[in-house]
Order: sequence, then structure tokens, then C-alpha cells
Amino acid sequence: MDLKDISARMKKATQQTQDETPAFDAAESFRLRGKMLGVLLRDARLNADRRIEDCARVVQQTPETYESWEYGDAVPSLPQLELLATYLDVPISHFWGVQTLEAHRPGPSAQRAYVDLRQRMIGALLRQARETQGLTVDALAAATHIDADAIARYELGETPIAMHELTVLAGAVKQNLTYFLETSGRVGEMLASMEAWKHFNQLPEELRQFAANPINIGFIEIALAFSQMESERLKRIAVSMLDITGY
Repeated sequence: MDLKDISARMKKATQQTQDETPAFDAAESFRLRGKMLGVLLRDARLNADRRIEDCARVVQQTPETYESWEYGDAVPSLPQLELLATYLDVPISHFWGVQTLEAHRPGPSAQRAYVDLRQRMIGALLRQARETQGLTVDALAAATHIDADAIARYELGETPIAMHELTVLAGAVKQNLTYFLETSGRVGEMLASMEAWKHFNQLPEELRQFAANPINIGFIEIALAFSQMESERLKRIAVSMLDITGY
């Protein structure tokens, strides 16, 4: 039974309750809700590429107990779901929604295609940065102690660049590693989102609380508008505010 089937049956049961025929079956309603939660729990685990044993260990349960949650035969508590949401990197609201992550999960062939494409893109970026610095392949090889033939293969995307070598090559062509990062597509968006979340968590607590409160969205939009204004216009607004306040 998949999530769409469970959701449809719950809607049907709700409609029948509203029509008052037949009588509302509370036990069936709870059973369907447990099944739906199980589908979402399994979906989040597969999306995070975690094993049942790993998740069971996080919530201090046996693998059998955890598996019963995914089948909907038993149901975890909210604190247990909070731990799992953190471990599986999903918002806690995922577990009371109706949208699975499976549709957005790339398959093995898509992952291989992504790695091959990114390998060629990184090679092209390396060549571009090398030529910008006026370096030949031999000169770059001498500066990095990496074989010239290997660098040539890297630039053609024929061979993946090991991370420790990419770090050295980036320094030699006067670029940091962010120059080579993916910035578009789903992976790029996820990486950017995680970096943004990292910087958000580094803000003082009072600023995080202010930004996270939906009531303050208007103030944030005003600040964003100011940040995008030309400096001269911003100065005129500042002068006008001083005139209004009398300072």
C-alpha cells in the first residue's frame, strides 16, 4: 500500500463520516494514519541512504521495532520522530505531510551521469583558470608536483581529480575550491542551502529568532530592498529620515 492509496482511503473515510454513513471507524482511521507515517518514515530513510539498523540505534530501539514503524504496525512518539528527523535530515513536518521525497531521488544512472558531467566541467574550469594565469600544463605540473599527463587527463575530464590534488591545483591557479563547486541544479541548490543554513546558525541567537519569526518578514523585506539600492539613493533616504526625526 503506497502513500497515495492510504491518503485516498483516509479522504474517503472522512467524507463518509461527514455524510454520517457509515459510522466513523476510529480504529481504521488510526491504522491508516500509522501506515501513512510508516511510508513517510521509510521514504525519509531511503532518501538519506540509511539502514534500518542505523535508525534503530539512533532512537535506542531494536531493528525489529523500527521496522514495525515503517510497516505501520506500531507508531513512534514525537521525541523519537524528532531524533529521526535530525538524523535523516528532513524537517519534522515531513512526517505529517503527504509528499514523499522518492520522486526527487536520483537513481543510480542519474548519479553516474552527474559525476561524469561534473568531472568534465571541473576539468574545463581547471583549464580555464590555468590559461588565465598564463600557465602551460608543464608549468602547472612543475608547480604542483603532479604529472603533466595526469593534468591533461584531468582537464579533458577523462580522469576524476582526487580531492587533495584538486586543492593543490586550485592554489596553483589562484582559485579557491568554491570556484569548482556546482552552483546550479538540484545538487547545487542543496549545497547552497546547506551553506546558507550554516551561516544562519552562526548568527547571534537574537538575530536568528528575529529572522525565523514570520511576523518579522516585512522588516526583512525592507532590509533586503535597502541592500539592493544604489548608494546615492540610500544616502538620500537616510538624510530624509534624519530630517523627519529632527536629528
